[in-house]
Amino acid sequence: MGRRNDAEHDVFPADAQKQGPVVHDHRWAGDLYSSIRCSTALLGLLFAIEWGTGNLTIWRGVLWAALAVLLFLVLCPPRVTAGEGWLASRWLLRTRRVRTDLLVSVRCLEGVSQRLVLRDAFGHRVEIDPQVLVNNPGLWHRVDEDARRSAALGSLMCGATALRRVAERIDRETAKTVFKVSGME
Repeated sequence: MGRRNDAEHDVFPADAQKQGPVVHDHRWAGDLYSSIRCSTALLGLLFAIEWGTGNLTIWRGVLWAALAVLLFLVLCPPRVTAGEGWLASRWLLRTRRVRTDLLVSVRCLEGVSQRLVLRDAFGHRVEIDPQVLVNNPGLWHRVDEDARRSAALGSLMCGATALRRVAERIDRETAKTVFKVSGME
């Protein structure tokens, strides 16, 4: 186990932030606030209903509080940050990092919610919502620049299509925003 930690320190140096600016998801705080607000509203509504019917007991209150916490855990967004050569996704208890300058694959998982899965040469894996990259041009620029470096080095074996789709989506959103701001919509 100690060996793995030593290897991770070599892969992700402690002075990684000194290599260049770190870019954050600027909508994360608002999304976190929304998840707190939704779970608190659910808890308040459930308590009000129980209080109104006269059925509120300690055990029912604990059950409704657990349900509100579960809703918060489902809605809580991961905090995505990126720097030169790396991308990190931090959830409540765990941080996952990937070396974006040594990417091996990038896949887009379709389903109820889209996920972009990035894997590096060291076996690390990060899943993020592509909307985070669409909403944060700085994050997209950092990931795109490093992915191009990976492709130039020959380590990025598959993922050009997924990255092209994200780039096209970002271009569409940017064009819509420009037209909206200029009044040409």
